Amino acid sequence: MHAKNWLVPALMVFSLSGCVIAINDHNKSDSDGTNWRENQKNNRQYINQLTTGTPMITVMQQLGTADFTETFQKDDDAVQVLFYRTHHRRSDGMTTKDECTPLVFKNGQLTGWGEKAYNYL
Repeated sequence: MHAKNWLVPALMVFSLSGCVIAINDHNKSDSDGTNWRENQKNNRQYINQLTTGTPMITVMQQLGTADFTETFQKDDDAVQVLFYRTHHRRSDGMTTKDECTPLVFKNGQLTGWGEKAYNYL
């Protein structure tokens, strides 16, 4: 066998020997580089320090885009509910509302958070 005949197959084998395929990465990063566990922990920590009357823009600057939002008019108040992921329920790769904490704002000011505040609406 000439040296040229075995050189190409040998190079192909060596070039593939460093390949690694991740099948199930439980710590998969979000688009911003943090993993979902860190993200929900940070959300919980921030929400636990909130006080009523905090402007919605302040919350959004800290927590970013909400996972879900609801907006409606109630009496003369503009109501917006922002849902941020704070706890894990199932490993399906999707964030659902039951994995989020609702933050309730009336006229741009935080009036409450959590299930009781949301259900009170």
